Amino acid sequence: MSESKFTSKFIVIEGLIGVGKTTLCKILQRERDAQLILEPAEDNPFLASFYADPKRFAFPAQMFYLHSRTLQQNKLLQPSLFQHLFVSDYIFAKDRLFAEQTLSGEEFGLYERFSSLLANQVAKPDFVLFLDAPTDIIMGRIQKRGISSEQSIQAEYLDELRQRYYRLWDSYTDAPVYVFNSSNTNYAKNEDDVQHMLKLIDGWLEGNPLPGSPLPYKPNQPSDLPLFNFQPQ
Repeated sequence: MSESKFTSKFIVIEGLIGVGKTTLCKILQRERDAQLILEPAEDNPFLASFYADPKRFAFPAQMFYLHSRTLQQNKLLQPSLFQHLFVSDYIFAKDRLFAEQTLSGEEFGLYERFSSLLANQVAKPDFVLFLDAPTDIIMGRIQKRGISSEQSIQAEYLDELRQRYYRLWDSYTDAPVYVFNSSNTNYAKNEDDVQHMLKLIDGWLEGNPLPGSPLPYKPNQPSDLPLFNFQPQ
């Protein structure tokens, strides 16, 4: 595939914790020479404390993310002339999504003051790929990968976060959003699954979607994820 097909492209791979978004981003780095913009989760010194005691540590954890994500977004607005594809494992709009879930009162008001000042320093993606899977599968993946800061995550937290994501997609207009059920896809180990995901993404980038690929998400339409224990709102 020629590099010219990816001129000035920026895509986002989103999803809940443990759903496989960062793995897919790294595949695009390897197979499509993409430049990665990865969420600074492992660098957040408040993250483990937040999972253990959300009320106490929500504000410092959120402000760390706001600062780190803004710095990364600034770099996206000044891309390298020699880079044709940029891929991120988060969408900037999720910062507020998480803040709405974890902050309240004066802390949320202070967060809004800072975030409003940074609203215009954000790059818009060409499309968003939202990976999802049933909560029990995600919980199993979290347990299997064994990251200590994630082991206190509760299923209820993931369920509420998923609902917030779909409410975000209901009103999101900056780019098309594609929802993909990753339950039966193992691109971390299966080369056929790697190639299938690459063909899906290539098709969307080139304006020639792979037959049978997910359509852009629209609210109030039947989901292609029938095994899930939720209803997009």
